[in-house]
Amino acid sequence: MVVAFFRARHLHEAEPARSVGTPIPDDGHSVHLSISCIRVDPAHRTARADPGLLLAEFDRETQAFGLATTMGTFSITGIAGLTLGGGLGWLMSKHGLACDNLVSIDLVTADGGLVTASARENDDLFWGVRGGSGNFGVVTSFEYQLHPLGPVLAGLVAYPISQAPQVLRFFREYGASCPDELGLMAAMLTLPDGNTVVGIAGCYSGDLDAGEAALRPLRSFGSPVADLFRPMPYTEVQKMLDWWAAPQQQHYWNSSFMREMDGCRA
Repeated sequence: MVVAFFRARHLHEAEPARSVGTPIPDDGHSVHLSISCIRVDPAHRTARADPGLLLAEFDRETQAFGLATTMGTFSITGIAGLTLGGGLGWLMSKHGLACDNLVSIDLVTADGGLVTASARENDDLFWGVRGGSGNFGVVTSFEYQLHPLGPVLAGLVAYPISQAPQVLRFFREYGASCPDELGLMAAMLTLPDGNTVVGIAGCYSGDLDAGEAALRPLRSFGSPVADLFRPMPYTEVQKMLDWWAAPQQQHYWNSSFMREMDGCRA
């Protein structure tokens, strides 16, 4: 009804910025999707979630059954914008992006019709929404494939910013040989106390003993000022970087995919 109303008056609609961005089209209207229910099917390892759900809520309900899927790195992110934009996350090396784990969607089209899209039904639309953002309509329901997941080995190793060239070169080489169970992220961070560091954060989602072995090269490299890796629940991992995306902060993000990092220089 809302989409049809906008279309009849030649207006533009935009889903609200509850994910990792704030842009709204010029002369546009925001559709506030506050419905936030989730239904987990542990037998089929799937979850059907409403678009207003936050990652913290999604992870809490799926982890109650020992399940999870790739779903961002900040618990305050909304699932809708994250999934439609592709959806990075700690589990992507093993299970792909959030959009790769999308089974089906329900979507209101520009003419006000409600359709279901999946690999078997409206497959061209399904292809488009998995990374094409909200350009095809308003998604009212997401169905995801879930995967078994228990406690993980996760944390951050931080180094003085003066060591950034060496650390980032190491990250390039280390990341190329890591097992699929290990998701990594390197970043230069300004800590709450004002100090700037270069950090490598990670999450190992397999056997914890194997994780200790996989992380040994990282934890023994250089002269870190902090090593915060430890076993923890996956829900805690998803909150690990929330301080970096605190409310009222403004960030500009840009990204691209690379097949390899051989040509990168720190």
